[in-house]
Amino acid sequence: MNRRDVLAALAVVGAVPTKAFAQGGDLKSAARDAWLYGLPLIEMASTRARAVAGRAVGIPAGVNRFGHARVLADPTARGVTTPNNDTLYSSAWIDLTKGPVTLTLPRTGDRYISVAGMNMFTDNDFVLGTRTTGGAGGKFMIVGPGQPGSGPNVVRLATPHGWLLSRILVDGESDLPAVHALQAQLAITGPTVTPGTAVYAGRGAPALEYFASVAALLRENPPPGTDAAFFARVAALGLTGAGGFDPKRFSAAQVAEIEAGVAEARQSLRTIRVGGAVQGWNYPRSNLGFYGQDYALRAAVALGGLAALPGAEAMYMNPVGDQGRMFTGAGPYVMRFAADRMPPVDAFWSLTMYEATPEGQFFLTENPIRRYAIGDRTPTLKKNADGSLDLWIARTDPGGDRTGNWLPAPAQGPFTVSFRAYLPRPELMDGRYRLPPITAA
Repeated sequence: MNRRDVLAALAVVGAVPTKAFAQGGDLKSAARDAWLYGLPLIEMASTRARAVAGRAVGIPAGVNRFGHARVLADPTARGVTTPNNDTLYSSAWIDLTKGPVTLTLPRTGDRYISVAGMNMFTDNDFVLGTRTTGGAGGKFMIVGPGQPGSGPNVVRLATPHGWLLSRILVDGESDLPAVHALQAQLAITGPTVTPGTAVYAGRGAPALEYFASVAALLRENPPPGTDAAFFARVAALGLTGAGGFDPKRFSAAQVAEIEAGVAEARQSLRTIRVGGAVQGWNYPRSNLGFYGQDYALRAAVALGGLAALPGAEAMYMNPVGDQGRMFTGAGPYVMRFAADRMPPVDAFWSLTMYEATPEGQFFLTENPIRRYAIGDRTPTLKKNADGSLDLWIARTDPGGDRTGNWLPAPAQGPFTVSFRAYLPRPELMDGRYRLPPITAA
């Protein structure tokens, strides 16, 4: 979710400085660390609230049922940061407090599909679909913590609440009816659950309100036992894994100290660095999509790329631009693939253009040809005589044969791109293959 300059360095995938979480036990340090720890819970709750209230396009006004995006994402899609323009999303917020639910997947054959099951801490507890379960579809029981479940098609969610996000590949506007038919076969059955009415603070809320909401979300979604050391480290704040937090016990001076820690946490998001850049690209860390105790990276992704898939499913590469991740020039810029160095994937690849918001979120940008991404399925793509491929990035049409390979940039302001590789092959995952850099032409 796009906070650009906050994001010049916030690449969705990256190495986190070892000092991102200090060992100090003072109130300011505890507030800083706890704010970052709680951010994924807050972002998930905020996204869920928009969905359940029917304020997000393609999201149902309820729980335990799917809502579907019927058109590919465009600049009006502002519900989730860094949306893709390759797939149609289907989304369901699930509540397992009354028991397991059954998920039905359609038969998709060779068409790419994934259904990611994310717990409220944003870990992908499972991904069903092409890579893991094949294209034959089927029924799968989703079981919550402490609930019994057995059989060949049982998958578990680590929290009682979570998010199912499906992506189905679309080959252009003419392919939409076929994908709509597949979406109609996605289904959830199980106990009827009435959406909760609790209201949670957003990331911009005053510190005590924010932490009170984090505590409430922890009570609903207990953290793993492996987070015990973290809660010991923030004991000065009084936030516990069981959801304990008393905002009334702090003096005015202590509240000021807590607010200073939160301000430091917000600032630290600007300095969470990606793993070493190679040939002009930052590559995802192996724990993207399932973070363990990497709370700083988890917070950064919740803000800048909520719902990122794990690397085996998709790799997201962010560029080294003119200013951190951002580009500021008019272009043209070019990304040139040698004939024998096309991206090694078993599904598809794309390069998507984003404009940045002041908060550091990224969204698709308006352009005269309504092209928001370019990739291996773009019908106008044309290779050079020697088999190489040039992708052109510019604010205005580069003209001639370049137009078919043009990814339009915003008319003004900083911008960035994201390279997506779905079902990456081993040579991309282990670093034997590297993307060519984006350079000024």
